[in-house]
Amino acid sequence: MWDSESESVGGRDYGNGVLSTSKPGVKTDGFEQRGHSWYVATDIPSDLLIRIGDISFHLHKYPLLSRSGKMNRVIYESREIELNKIGLDDLPGGPDAFELAAKFCYGIAVDLTATNISGLRCAAEYLEMTEDLEEGNLIFKTEAFLSYVVLSSWRDSILVLKSCEKLSPWAENLQIVRRCSESIAWKACANPKGIRWQYTGRSVSSPKWNEMKETSPSRNSPVPPDWWFEDVSILRIDHFVRVITAIKVKGMRYELIGAAIMHYASKWLPSVSAADEGSTNSGNSNSSGGTGSGSWKGGLHMIVSGISSLEDHLPAKDQRMIIESLVSIIPPQKDSVSCSFLLRLLKMANMLKVAPALVTELEKRVGMQFEQATLADLLIPSYSKNETMYDVDLVQRLLEHFLVQEQSEVGSSPSRQLFSDMKLYDGAPRGANPNAKMRVARLVDSYLTEVSRDRNLPLTKFQVLAESLPDSARTCDDGLYRAIDSYIKVIMLSIYLSPFPSHFALNPSSDSETRAIWMINISQ
Repeated sequence: MWDSESESVGGRDYGNGVLSTSKPGVKTDGFEQRGHSWYVATDIPSDLLIRIGDISFHLHKYPLLSRSGKMNRVIYESREIELNKIGLDDLPGGPDAFELAAKFCYGIAVDLTATNISGLRCAAEYLEMTEDLEEGNLIFKTEAFLSYVVLSSWRDSILVLKSCEKLSPWAENLQIVRRCSESIAWKACANPKGIRWQYTGRSVSSPKWNEMKETSPSRNSPVPPDWWFEDVSILRIDHFVRVITAIKVKGMRYELIGAAIMHYASKWLPSVSAADEGSTNSGNSNSSGGTGSGSWKGGLHMIVSGISSLEDHLPAKDQRMIIESLVSIIPPQKDSVSCSFLLRLLKMANMLKVAPALVTELEKRVGMQFEQATLADLLIPSYSKNETMYDVDLVQRLLEHFLVQEQSEVGSSPSRQLFSDMKLYDGAPRGANPNAKMRVARLVDSYLTEVSRDRNLPLTKFQVLAESLPDSARTCDDGLYRAIDSYIKVIMLSIYLSPFPSHFALNPSSDSETRAIWMINISQ
């Protein structure tokens, strides 16, 4: 059954979700299941066996032939004179959907719900249950239920879209996915004052709802702009992309779209969840007048069993697909998602061997807001065959993207200030709007100090990264001196611990001595 306020929509009465036909072909008291077989409760012997997987249906030809074009063709076009066994293994929705369709053919009342309507609609299409055979056939009635009941309900639209995951390509071809996605997008972009919070858990017995209903928002409470995040995060990635794409078309603010993407990633990608919840909540708090981070979150995760614990151990192939899909829908505007989030996506992308073009796109996005990065964000392990502990080449590329971006922005708007006085760097508040390059210089020096402890770090990589920034970026060289001092100590310790080569004194071009000479020069 659907929610009570949706029982009659637009003047059309749908009989409380009970679907039946007015012309039963065989009088019956219903269906009976015995093991893996279904039987019609009637005195008339069955003359047709339908097999779907390991489930058998012992039925009668007339009720099916009178309403199914496909059954007509299969039986009458068959070369067998008395065809009484048919396999329908490719029927969308499987045995459950066929059971409902068969009951409809027999005139048995069928309860339409958000969880069975998509499978039944696809099965009706497969069985060709059109108006040409009987007025008010199954295609017409399921289509009416979808259009006038499901699409008018936020909860039902989510549940139907979720149920479409096992119905490809039928649900796609019948536009069920598109219509549900657009319905969800329209409601997510609607004025939140019109949202009825009672949709969560209403008419469903849920322990979590009983526990939380005391703290749920009242009808007059302000609705946080992120109220829809949790619900859409239960969707499979391709359907989530469809919803976000539809939301973009309707003009939702890019920072809200970015926050929804980060929330989805926190559910499905364990490696990006821990550090981004704070930034997501912080952003929502700013945009919702202080109700975001501490707001009550309604959602279908309280209703749909098994959804709250989403896939914690997704196969690498599925994680790769999620990353590639999320990168493709991140709004192009700077700050639509946090730099921390982008770097964690980038770390996973490198680890999972995501397509190089998307990795490059991610690197450019990080470069756009590189000054927001923290040292912990940049300590990305090296997943290539080189011997260094951290991916210094990656940080070098990120820095280059940042410098190119800065140069282009300075050319177009020299007076542009990137951050407010209260922005943080490594957890410490800064004073009067420091220049982005100065922030990055301090970050790079801190990074050099950290990676200098790696005995396998080549001199050239240390040197190139240290010299990448222009002199004007560093107002103080203390951070660079600390990095050089740390690197020299590691070099000296390496020399001390390694066997002393007999030719060392006569070979001033040895690598270790060259490192020491360069360090002395750059320190002067």
